[in-house]
Amino acid sequence: MNFVSIITATYNSEKYILELYESIKKQKHENWEWIVTDDFSTDKTFDILKSIASKDKRVKIFQNHINSGAALSRNNSMKNAAGEFIAFIDSDDLWFPDKLSKQIQFMNENNIDFSFTSYELINGKGESLNKYIDIKNKNSSYGYYDMLKKKATLGCSTVVLRRSKIKKMKMPNIRTGQDYAFWLNILKEGMKAHLFREVLTKYRITPGSISRNKIKKALRQWEIYRHYEHLNYFKSILCFVLYAKNAIFRK
Repeated sequence: MNFVSIITATYNSEKYILELYESIKKQKHENWEWIVTDDFSTDKTFDILKSIASKDKRVKIFQNHINSGAALSRNNSMKNAAGEFIAFIDSDDLWFPDKLSKQIQFMNENNIDFSFTSYELINGKGESLNKYIDIKNKNSSYGYYDMLKKKATLGCSTVVLRRSKIKKMKMPNIRTGQDYAFWLNILKEGMKAHLFREVLTKYRITPGSISRNKIKKALRQWEIYRHYEHLNYFKSILCFVLYAKNAIFRK
């Protein structure tokens, strides 16, 4: 009962992947499987994963034949998932031990199908940056138009979905921002994303990541508005201005 499929895409993640596994293994909610699709890493990531999987039958690993991007990797993991709940975590992030137990309880007690949590930023060494995201949000639930304006960050590694309620469990095949586009797809159907206002994830900020590059993030946002959501120019400008405002002032 409350079986959780944990979805991860890896690419050259040898530095952090074992630490991630340890954070999953320490979950108080023990009814889980970890499904990892490696995106044709050129380092020792897949060797490490093979070693982990040989000792823990809850770990299922796959590898793309060519480098194909995070969307296809996550989609492959989701295709092979058996869980009632689908949880996501990136290969360099970490969970607190009670992450799954508290979030699944929150969803079950409140009949919620899409939830996310607050999270803490850490640096490459795992040290806290003393910055917490989605902790002071005004709202506790967010619809499609809220997320077009990015009223919440909605970090991928904090999301849990109730699988039976999602019509299309597949991320769009775009190189960056595929998780955000996926959330929009779900919310467009009328569902809401509910915030569990507790810090349960550590989100790692590394040099060169898109999280550090505000120009790349802004360009990605504009591309999704215009070429994925097909918003007209005026509506795209309006959403972009509100996105920029929220990005600057969000706590």
